[in-house]
Amino acid sequence: MNGYLFSRFDASENSKSRFEQMLDLFLQILLHTNGDVAEAMNWMNQLDRKYGFTNDQYGMGDFIDEMKEKGYIREDEQSGVWQPGSVSGKAIRQRSLEEIFGKLKKNRQGNHTLYRSGKGEEQNPETRPFQFGDTHEQIDYTRSIFNAQVHHGIDQFHLQEDDLEIRETDFKANSSTVLMIDISHSMILYGEDRITPAKKVAMALSELITTRYPKDTLDIVVFGNDAWQVEIKDLPYLEVGPYHTNTVAGLQLAMELLRRRKNQNKQIFMITDGKPTCLKEGSRYYKNSFGLDRKITNRCLTLAAQCKKLKIPVTTFMIASDPYLQKFVQEFTEMNQGKAYFASTDHLGSFLFRDFESGKRKHLY
Repeated sequence: MNGYLFSRFDASENSKSRFEQMLDLFLQILLHTNGDVAEAMNWMNQLDRKYGFTNDQYGMGDFIDEMKEKGYIREDEQSGVWQPGSVSGKAIRQRSLEEIFGKLKKNRQGNHTLYRSGKGEEQNPETRPFQFGDTHEQIDYTRSIFNAQVHHGIDQFHLQEDDLEIRETDFKANSSTVLMIDISHSMILYGEDRITPAKKVAMALSELITTRYPKDTLDIVVFGNDAWQVEIKDLPYLEVGPYHTNTVAGLQLAMELLRRRKNQNKQIFMITDGKPTCLKEGSRYYKNSFGLDRKITNRCLTLAAQCKKLKIPVTTFMIASDPYLQKFVQEFTEMNQGKAYFASTDHLGSFLFRDFESGKRKHLY
């Protein structure tokens, strides 16, 4: 009697080569080492000794050679230091998108679509029966002719009003987004790595916008004692510094960047884990890490009101569970009439994703 032997299916073993499996791990480690290839490889060697990734057929040297050949790492000719290749950054962003936004529909492309029907550029996949007042440009002739053939046959073909189907189009709402990331020292304090989830969310959002909403814009702002703009390619390698939290500088730069954008829909996402503790007065830094300083918080509230006047909603993602900060965040949110989420590092991506996607269903102005 013939039979079949069934074993447990392991998708990773069947779909990925040894190089791809090791590369997934390497890119995760590279994100944690802020782009330090040598440190990442040290981690890989330690894990290999413990878990045995390599064997007689494929060693760690083969893995390094293949990464170099495919552009994931490169060696600086002058210093001899290994650095991430251009392919690594792209691969990390794609993996972040798959990890955080994996539930997106694969066929959603283009711009933000408002769920309001009318004359537009983006066609809906659904059709509906013809109604009085519909224009001939809206008629789906393929579906309508098919209906006529079904209803009346091919030999006596004729097209009636009941055969007509309408394919509606949606208005599009392009958006300009500024993502603010706190890189103050507290983002790695207290035994919790908060900067890595923040970087993952930023990379996933950047990959989402550049690949699926190409007419949207995204600017990345980091803020510590000061605030400055970073490029998307630099996101995997952001590092926390010995900084205080100058939320005022971050908001000012975000507002300036949005002022230059022509899109009517504008928004700010701010990822932070602490209270504002710093602002700059001329060349002097005013700092106070003890409690909520009204001189600093009042400046933040003033900027929140200015953003509201400019119709720029600010969504704050607070990666902290400290009840002490909730009152200020709620006050800031009420002043701006924006939103606030007190998110854990595990759920930061899902919170931001839901808020970003909901913006597609309404005008932000």
